[in-house]
Amino acid sequence: MRLLLVEDNEELAQLLRQRLAAAGYETDLLTTAAEAQSAVATTRYAAMVLDLGLPDGDGLSVLREIRRREDPLPVLVLTARGGLQDRVSGLRSGADDYLVKPFAFEELLARLEALLRRPGQLLGRSLQIANLTFDTESRQAFIDEKPQVLSARETAVLEVLMRRKDRVVSKKLVEDHIFGLSGDVASNAVEVYIHRLRKQLSERGAKVQIHTIRGVGYLISEDKAA
Repeated sequence: MRLLLVEDNEELAQLLRQRLAAAGYETDLLTTAAEAQSAVATTRYAAMVLDLGLPDGDGLSVLREIRRREDPLPVLVLTARGGLQDRVSGLRSGADDYLVKPFAFEELLARLEALLRRPGQLLGRSLQIANLTFDTESRQAFIDEKPQVLSARETAVLEVLMRRKDRVVSKKLVEDHIFGLSGDVASNAVEVYIHRLRKQLSERGAKVQIHTIRGVGYLISEDKAA
């Protein structure tokens, strides 16, 4: 199960990562608000542990943006801000739980496990546009309820577009979702995968369109004429 840990204290972050790994969790570690925003927009996590005092901004801004996008990602705030108003503000901004430093790792783990048991975790599993459905758990696409075979990178493109249906997704965001932070990527790589996916969906009868917004990015929407 994959978690996102956003914590700029390197010593604490590495310790948490080791302890979470020992408990059976794979953890991506980030240190800034900007990195966190990009990660949750492109990668599906089971839950996020979020520090508020980040070097490039307040963690609450990350939290508010997640909830603005109606992302059900469970978020556990982990912070030194222990005042009543701080806790109220964090919870009202969309935190599912709030733990004040210093803390016992056993309590952090128990709170995470409680979040992951919540029925709400099933929300947002299925993405749908017209007769095209995408299961975010199995990462399987369906057209008219029939499973479709796509390559891993075509699947990645479809997921990032469907998570933001009717909204423009930047080329950079699509690229990050396909290739991660892997360095050198051909300048036309995204266009190639967009073309392949568009062709396959059309040939298989999906009632959707993938639009290219020149100089901006891509958008997927229902094909009203289909």
